[in-house]
Amino acid sequence: MFYEMTIAGLKRQLPLCKVADDLYIGAFIMFSDVEITKACATELLKKAPEFDIMITAESKGIPLLYEMARQAGVNDYVVARKGPKVYMDNIITTEVDSITTAHIQTLCIGQKEIDLMKGKRVLIVDDVISTGESLKSIELLVNKAGGNIVGRMAVLAEGGAADRDDIIFLEKLPVFNADGTIK
Repeated sequence: MFYEMTIAGLKRQLPLCKVADDLYIGAFIMFSDVEITKACATELLKKAPEFDIMITAESKGIPLLYEMARQAGVNDYVVARKGPKVYMDNIITTEVDSITTAHIQTLCIGQKEIDLMKGKRVLIVDDVISTGESLKSIELLVNKAGGNIVGRMAVLAEGGAADRDDIIFLEKLPVFNADGTIK
């Protein structure tokens, strides 16, 4: 089963994936799709508030954030890693229970990322915002680092996230019943 939608002017078929017996989601995967990544970055930047630095969670948001930084002409962006790395100092961590991951994950940043965000206007970017759990975890990291959140953006707002007034997004993504119909 697939759900076809137009995103940033491009048609894509999103495979429907089971989350629970009565809940399926449309899987939006930007990996390996340069055309959609570039188009989404362009459209998100048109809607973005002024910012100094952008952050996303590892990993699906990375190509989008890279392309947004490239198009905006900025050299730095922050990736909240899924675990501490040996090169990271003064690590700050938070936990996230995402709808698309089978277990609780840790997100972390180190001193380099803290320095990039401290006192700066920070734009949070992701591919899809659904339950908002990943967003909350990134917000916590930004706040602990002393950054000032100026916006929350995603390519798609899934389910109830589309009703939030604090998220900027390109398209609404419905959630689905087991038979592929929209809930």
